[in-house]
Amino acid sequence: MTVKKVAIVISPNYQDYATRYLIDCLASLRKQDWAGEKKIFITDNHSSGESFRFLKETAPEAEILRNENNDGFAKGNNDAMKLAMQQHFDYIILFNMDTIVDSNCISHLVKTADSDGKIGAVQARLMLWPEKERINSIGNITHFLGFGYCKGYKEKWTDDPSSDSPDIGYPSGAAVLFKRETLGKIGLFDEEFWMYNEDQDLGWRIWLAGWRCVLAINAVVYHKYQFPLGKRKYYWMDRNRILSIIKNYQLSTLLFISFAFVMMEFGLLLFSLLRGLFREKLKVYKYFTSIKNWHYIMQARRETQALRRVADKDILKIFSGRIWYEEIGGWELKVFNLLFENYWRIVKFFVHSLG
Repeated sequence: MTVKKVAIVISPNYQDYATRYLIDCLASLRKQDWAGEKKIFITDNHSSGESFRFLKETAPEAEILRNENNDGFAKGNNDAMKLAMQQHFDYIILFNMDTIVDSNCISHLVKTADSDGKIGAVQARLMLWPEKERINSIGNITHFLGFGYCKGYKEKWTDDPSSDSPDIGYPSGAAVLFKRETLGKIGLFDEEFWMYNEDQDLGWRIWLAGWRCVLAINAVVYHKYQFPLGKRKYYWMDRNRILSIIKNYQLSTLLFISFAFVMMEFGLLLFSLLRGLFREKLKVYKYFTSIKNWHYIMQARRETQALRRVADKDILKIFSGRIWYEEIGGWELKVFNLLFENYWRIVKFFVHSLG
């Protein structure tokens, strides 16, 4: 039996990330019980000279790429993944630098990936740090209007004997295994996304192309996760969730959700006003007024739809009409959820009827 080769891609170094997080992450990776060949890749996104020197000294076993600019999460990871694919690694595993990885995590990820030829991506069970009994993500969920969020966030973990590898909407880029074969056919992260929702878009394409995204329950990773909804983060998350739905839905589905999309935009305008994010919301709209950007969007949509082997009616069952971020949850979101869950049931009925 041929032992698979595993490439470990640690998320890009930027500013002081390496000095803050790398020691714990690297120590946990060095303790892995994986017996096969493995190699670490790290991209440096134009950090300071001090941070780059620390990176090289702390991770001498890693192959390090240095970008002249901060190219974002998507391209930074892509640069390392491309190199790993050129070196013919069978599996490419992404870990955020702010994670601590259980010693048998890689073995469980590979075991799950090998269990079914239709599996294209496997997410680890992400737990919070230091609240190790609390969930960060047991698979991410896509709301039908493009919002992505962590399933089970902050809930206490209880063993689920019903399934070792349940299907998930999309895998978190913080701890995920991709098969090289899958990435070779569907592509890597869309670098236009820069950061946020790039994992959602990639997971969506995996489903479209006929593969599965699953959770490996026994592959555990602890994540030093925070959710500060700053102005910069709001822009990228809001813009990119719109890009995701334009690229990945069938045209008929886009038409069915259009009324709900417009209603949500009114709600988001109010939300942005109340939270001091109105200027960022206007920047999102400005992006979609650019002819140059629409050239990219339509080309990306054509390429994505060319991958399609599965109709929307078969994918939408893993999408949600409900959205929940604990940090911004309130009565307003509860009302929206009640309305949009019912709307989503109607949309799924019509999409399924059309086939």
